[in-house]
Amino acid sequence: MPKELVSLLGIELPVVQAPIGSAATPELAAAVSNAGGLGMLSISWSSPAQISRLIHATRNLTARPFGVNLVLEWDQHERLRTALNEGVRIISTFWGNPAGYAQAVRAADGLLLHTVGSLADAAGAVAAGVDVIVAQGMEAGGHVCGETPLTQLLAEITAVFPAMPLMGAGGIADARDVERVRKAGASAAWLGTRFVCSTEANAAEIYQQKIIAAQARDTTMTTVFSRGWPDAPHRVLHNSTLQTAAAGSDGDAAASPSPDIVAHSKRGLPIERYAFALPTKDMTGDLEAMALYAGHSVERIHDIRPAAELVRSLAGVL
Repeated sequence: MPKELVSLLGIELPVVQAPIGSAATPELAAAVSNAGGLGMLSISWSSPAQISRLIHATRNLTARPFGVNLVLEWDQHERLRTALNEGVRIISTFWGNPAGYAQAVRAADGLLLHTVGSLADAAGAVAAGVDVIVAQGMEAGGHVCGETPLTQLLAEITAVFPAMPLMGAGGIADARDVERVRKAGASAAWLGTRFVCSTEANAAEIYQQKIIAAQARDTTMTTVFSRGWPDAPHRVLHNSTLQTAAAGSDGDAAASPSPDIVAHSKRGLPIERYAFALPTKDMTGDLEAMALYAGHSVERIHDIRPAAELVRSLAGVL
């Protein structure tokens, strides 16, 4: 049997807030960790100075463990060094081979979590020396690295690597979902879409309301939002940009040479229609047209709640 995962991570409840890109905040990560779960920051596109500020801000709000996530589509060695130098010891990686990062995490006495979408990817992660596998089912929102339903993927991984600490991700929204994935072999649940609909998340109101109104059939796997991250499948809610892409004559709207600006960031930077950025509270423009990442769990998300309340509810203690 694998070592008890909650003890390994230094947490109390088997609930992990996925690193939901720019919707993740120090306030969200700290609230999840303070409630007994594991909060996560997304630092894949942040400068070292920004990473330090995020970590310090989170640490000012919690004395409990929290982690950071790095997407390996890009070289992340400098960002990893910054996080480790700031004392973070829980590192998660995604979308690439973690082998080149495992030694640095191990040398810092840290824990390396890696997200996989297939048994073959799990085998590669084990060979790379990761400490925890996050099994991502095809039901997940955001960027999805496999095509296997979560319960099937958990069964496949546990059959081959029974001693490997394992989390389950994809289509999880309530306590029954958490219990379901734990019975399927995961020691903890990794949730993204549910925490997008938390009061601490930096998600635009229209994005949250679209999730609340949606059913699983309102999500789709696509590669439309590929400016900046090409050829990376992702699950999003249907919106005007998908309709525009479907009506396009060139068959690849995201590759259009003419940028169509739909929104602007807080600093006034333009955001193109097919960019992989998600809409945040401080953006202006046609936010509905941006990437509305969401998984099958939308059909069981009906409100926006404080993260601490969500953690306790998901763990069945509320």
